Amino acid sequence: MKRHLPNAVTCLNLLCGCLALKYVFAGELETGAWLVAAAALADFADGLLARALRVSSAIGKDLDSLADMVSFGVVPGAMLFSLLYMATGQEPGDAGYALRSTALTEILPYVGFSVSIFSALRLAKFNNDTRQTTSFIGLPTPACTLVVASLPLILSHDTFGLKAVILNPIVLVGLTILLSGLLVAELPLFALKFKTLRWADNRRRFIFLLLAAGLLLGLQAAAVPLVVLLYVLLSVPKTAAR
Repeated sequence: MKRHLPNAVTCLNLLCGCLALKYVFAGELETGAWLVAAAALADFADGLLARALRVSSAIGKDLDSLADMVSFGVVPGAMLFSLLYMATGQEPGDAGYALRSTALTEILPYVGFSVSIFSALRLAKFNNDTRQTTSFIGLPTPACTLVVASLPLILSHDTFGLKAVILNPIVLVGLTILLSGLLVAELPLFALKFKTLRWADNRRRFIFLLLAAGLLLGLQAAAVPLVVLLYVLLSVPKTAAR
């Protein structure tokens, strides 16, 4: 029975991703964002549970990748599509950054699905790359998705007046290109896997968690892109030392 528990949590990740997709296409991006957060928690929990119970299987690994492709591949692409659709002024009452070219206005939102394509490439590489057993090479798909999912939350509670920045097509396209590149970049990044709780073994992880907690407490949803940037920057010294 215990060997099925991690897979059940993985299926919860998948369910949250499916529900998030439903709400995104219904225009309820904030609800979709919270479901993405729930999917990320489930994705983190299934790994913890599998290690705690000392169970693993090829089916579990494949199921995890399939669930991740929905929650952290299709969903962020759909979110970026919806945000770009809003940003190009195709809905009444949106930001009003309407582009002059009608053809370009209609095509541009589909650029958001680039993240879905590069997420598939990222997951395929991860499953076949023996270098990624204890760390990552390229931005993990959940981290990429949390950046995207933070945007609707920032818009819903725009404490810092970022709406004009977020709903700028140039910014959204630039973010899409940046995230797509980071997903498949040959960039070693540390994993949040604790074999022990000793400071010497986990200094980088503890520093990241402490700084991330401070940013989230102070900036809330607006901190998420900064937390992911911090994650990448803290990995740079390790990369440079190689």
